[in-house]
Amino acid sequence: MKTREGKILNQGLEDEMEVWGYQPCLWKRILVGVGAVCSGGLLLLLLYWLPEWGVKGTCTHTSLRDAHTLLLRTTDEFRQWFRAKVHVMSAPGRKPFDSLDLQSTAQLPNGDGDGISAVHEEHHGKSCQIHFFTHHSTKYYWNDMIQNFEFYKGLEDVKVSCANIHSDHGSGLSKTLQDYRRLFFGENEIAVRVPSLFKLLIKEVLNPFYIFQLFSVILWSAEDYYYYATAIVFMSVISIATSLYTIKKQYVMLHDMVATHSVVRVSVCRGDKDIDQAMSTDLVPGDVIIIPANGMIMPCDAALTHGTCIVNESMLTGESVPVTKTSLPSSGEDAAWSYDMEEHKRHTLFCGTHVIQTRFYAGELVKAVVVRTGFSTEKGQLVRSILYPKPTDFKLYRDAYLFLLCLVGVAGIGFIYTIVLSIMNKVPAKTIIIESLDIITITVPPALPAAMTAGIVYAQRRLKRVGIFCISPQRINMCGQLNLVCFDKTGTLTEDGLDLWGVQTAEDGSFSPPESDAAKESLVNSTFVACMATCHSLTKIEGELSGDPLDLKMFNATGWILEEPTEEETALHNPIMPTVVRPPKHSVPEANQNNPLTQNMELSEISACEIGIVRQFPFSSALQRMSVVVRRLGERHMNAYMKGAPEVVASLCKQHTVPESFTETLETYTRQGFRVIALAHRQLESKLSWHKVQSLSRDLIETNMDFLGLIIMQNKIKEETAGVLCELRQANIRTLMVTGDNMLTAISVARDCGMVRAHERVIIADAAPPKDFHPATITWHYTENPAQTNKDNETVEINLEDGIYDKQVTQQEQSYHFAVTGRAFAVITEHFPELVPKIALRASVFARMAPDQKTQLVEVLQSIDYTVGMCGDGANDCGALKRAHSGISLSELEASVASPFTSSTSNISCVPNLIREGRAALITSFCVFKFMALYSIIQYLSVTLLYSILSNLGDFQFLFIDIAIILIIAFTMSLNPAWKELVWRRPPSSLISGPLLFSVLTQILTCLTFQVLAFLLVRQQSWYETWTPQSDACNVSGSSVVHNPNVTSPHDHKNIRNYENTTLFYVSSFQYLAVAIIFSKGKPFRQPSYKNWPFMLSCIGLYTFLLLIMLYPVPAIDSFLEIVCVPHDWRVTLVIIVIVNAAVSFMLEILILDIILRRLVFRCNQGVNRPTEPPSADTPQMTNDRWSPAFLSWLFCRKNKPPRVRYMHLALELQDDAEWPPRPSAVTYASDPQSPLSAPL
Repeated sequence: MKTREGKILNQGLEDEMEVWGYQPCLWKRILVGVGAVCSGGLLLLLLYWLPEWGVKGTCTHTSLRDAHTLLLRTTDEFRQWFRAKVHVMSAPGRKPFDSLDLQSTAQLPNGDGDGISAVHEEHHGKSCQIHFFTHHSTKYYWNDMIQNFEFYKGLEDVKVSCANIHSDHGSGLSKTLQDYRRLFFGENEIAVRVPSLFKLLIKEVLNPFYIFQLFSVILWSAEDYYYYATAIVFMSVISIATSLYTIKKQYVMLHDMVATHSVVRVSVCRGDKDIDQAMSTDLVPGDVIIIPANGMIMPCDAALTHGTCIVNESMLTGESVPVTKTSLPSSGEDAAWSYDMEEHKRHTLFCGTHVIQTRFYAGELVKAVVVRTGFSTEKGQLVRSILYPKPTDFKLYRDAYLFLLCLVGVAGIGFIYTIVLSIMNKVPAKTIIIESLDIITITVPPALPAAMTAGIVYAQRRLKRVGIFCISPQRINMCGQLNLVCFDKTGTLTEDGLDLWGVQTAEDGSFSPPESDAAKESLVNSTFVACMATCHSLTKIEGELSGDPLDLKMFNATGWILEEPTEEETALHNPIMPTVVRPPKHSVPEANQNNPLTQNMELSEISACEIGIVRQFPFSSALQRMSVVVRRLGERHMNAYMKGAPEVVASLCKQHTVPESFTETLETYTRQGFRVIALAHRQLESKLSWHKVQSLSRDLIETNMDFLGLIIMQNKIKEETAGVLCELRQANIRTLMVTGDNMLTAISVARDCGMVRAHERVIIADAAPPKDFHPATITWHYTENPAQTNKDNETVEINLEDGIYDKQVTQQEQSYHFAVTGRAFAVITEHFPELVPKIALRASVFARMAPDQKTQLVEVLQSIDYTVGMCGDGANDCGALKRAHSGISLSELEASVASPFTSSTSNISCVPNLIREGRAALITSFCVFKFMALYSIIQYLSVTLLYSILSNLGDFQFLFIDIAIILIIAFTMSLNPAWKELVWRRPPSSLISGPLLFSVLTQILTCLTFQVLAFLLVRQQSWYETWTPQSDACNVSGSSVVHNPNVTSPHDHKNIRNYENTTLFYVSSFQYLAVAIIFSKGKPFRQPSYKNWPFMLSCIGLYTFLLLIMLYPVPAIDSFLEIVCVPHDWRVTLVIIVIVNAAVSFMLEILILDIILRRLVFRCNQGVNRPTEPPSADTPQMTNDRWSPAFLSWLFCRKNKPPRVRYMHLALELQDDAEWPPRPSAVTYASDPQSPLSAPL
């Protein structure tokens, strides 16, 4: 049946979901009610935790159209379930833009209030019932046409062209139409509702972990075990309070960040002339707002239709550089394109960004059409991603649940064993229930999550001390698994600003020698310098020049002056308010300044040099250029100046003006790591008026230009960069560069900072899309190697995660890197999907990458099982920072809210620090988990053995073990700081792995053996008897027992005081300490335990105390702990048992696991890119016979086992591929992507 099939919502988008419809079912609800009463409310909790069960258990399937309740499931790897209630609203139309269609059909002018009221009256006669539901702050409305729910973004939904925005939406909406649209779009606010403490408390307390703790506390209270119950309640209260404080604080911070501009007063156009004052919350898509001259914080996303704005977009991009926004094109080819927010972002004012000032035509207002409101805006989507993050998927947490399930299984066995044993011994029913349930609370330790969290909290504190702030603590553990880090270039690897190295002008088709000073007299009044002085987006804000750092450096190098004159002064420049630039006064010879005859000439010369910027085409990353139209004072014609990427500028110039040596000169500079910008000029026809220029498309102006020359900028590498990249490479962490800069500049920087080493070759994958019936192609260019070294063939050992593979390969074949441009990346992902993983495996440089391509690259790397880190300065990196397993922002601006980590130091030295702390935290998590698992199993073994004689551990024995030993040890063993350097090995990522399982199982068997041994041995002693209050084994001589008639002790109903109990208490107490010390490992990921003084003091103190009370009993302590007196010989025997137990545990863990098995069998996590090290550093077991590792590998079934992660599997395949990498100048065609065809270029 169709109703059984789920429909897809948001198809192809990040938040794609499946949806099913349900209706309430009375008989199911009655059954659930009865079940809830019978289970004491546990059934309701289960249905709360599992939304799909909750819906299916109380409702029946129906069509989406008739549904009252919806069941939603995400289609990503997490498959999260949600439930949503369907609501109904009445509206005059079915869609938000229906009335616009009706209005245009009736040929009513836009903004005519009476006409629209008439349309609404006609609609009100047949009011529609519209079904909708809300999920994650987005409203979805039922659409009969597609028989599914859909959501409305805004004005883009009607696919309106830029010209239509001017013509059809330029006048604004009537109040009636605005009210109608608000029914669908809601109020224009990003409402971050701060939940009440009570709501947060209920949500937190209903966590399964806290419910289990509540169950444990009730059970312990029934046994009169109040002390530990109180301790657990105290810990839980602190944990809940801390959690509530953190969550509430984050909500308040987010609310305050959003609320600063959520409600402002705005001027709204009603028709052509009417202007109303309204609250920003009333705005809907289609409204026209007026941007005040002194600027504002934008309350919505709006397309600029009149005027120009200077905007600070740091909230979204992380760059506090003012950006110039120009009005949407109203005519020409550009105006025919459908409006798209991404494509037309240079004409769009985004919500939350700060409009600093506006520029306008004389007497005209700066207007913008509202495009999106509320959570649909760019800012709203950022807030949504923070409010509703995807769960962090980490193997450790998945394995932890599996491990807990195993413990539950063990508890189940104990549960059945206890019931059977108790029934056989005719124990009262109440005791059977309490003791059998007690086994569950012993096996699954309630303190486990608190102990696990401690390590992360300590790591977070240590990170804060080194200037790294974390808003997602669970990701600290993920940092320990990073095996690849992507770096942005500018501002991250290199200095933020660029320095002008020099200029090289072109005249008569050839280059002049480079000049270091653009302000020298011979150049200052040249066309080249005029282009430098005008082709930028600089503006004066409060008297200070402000804008792109590159533009600032370029303009300051000219020595020219920028002025924004008053309206009276603009009479010379037509009725606009342009930016004016003029050369410095000293450009006129000083000797003439005192000559009265030449003073007039001087003024006229300066005036003649004065240039007004008439129109600006802002820099576009897609076009890789910007241009301006200017007019020199006194001249009739206008000029166009352009600057941009040299290849792009040269392609738009007359060929005879481009020097023949252009390509060689450009390559010379880019290979040295310089950033090169080309300039061009064109004299426009004198008949062009100012009005015509305003409506011309940039394509008509940016063509047939004269090439002027090159500006050479130097981008210095930060001091720390090379050292950090070297450290990461030695730690077997792959590094790559993702930049928006030029390819050759990026390769040069990669070589200079050591990302690509001197002897390694770079292969540029240059892809071209299909054209004129020719398929898409990739041409493989091999770059020249600046430091070609002839090395003999050598063995390169590729160490893979689950096996060792040796292969004879030449250094030349092995050491290569791919370099890919954003354009090529787009072509390869679309037409060569089979090659994407192969290229991603060896690519180190990604140049000219757009922000969304950076995110796409992170996803590609994650798809081949890399754990990816991303380090950027926040500019254009937000998407990638959010998508990576670990995003590190070097910017402390608001955009860093999207990044899990933010560094206060503006260089990449934070990356090794974060990875070291991540590794330490991960190893700590493993140590604590193993320790807590062993603690529960050791206690389980003790209790199970004692149950066999109808005994148990006493309340104060439990209390001593649980608080004095376990809690103190668990919280102090997490304090080991990170190891001071990164090693090539990575910590294990899984609890279900050979070494960890071997470690846990051998320790369990050791503890079991020694507990059973002590339990049986004590019963074989000559002085052993069933203990009674009159027993006095301390004073045994021979086989006679002397009773002390003076001892008066209450009768022990629970049979706690006996020799078996005392023996097992001593042995198990030492076992806890032994496994704690053995599991608390230091090097190579953490500092050694002896440097963790709280842990060492705790261990020494507990060992001393236990040895003292065992060898020299204190009656008061014995009485408190309910232990009985045993002969001194047996005490010495127990000391020997304890020492042998510790020695065996130590031997199994340190000698057999760490030295023999881990190095010969479990050679995990060594990766493809492991640096070459001398064999002695890798294999200290070289003295072993050759058959030893082979035999052990065979024994553990690990011989030639294929790697589990995709990138290692791929590396192994490519070793045997003779056609990879493709040969120099080979061409790969899309029709047959696997076989590169050689073609001379």
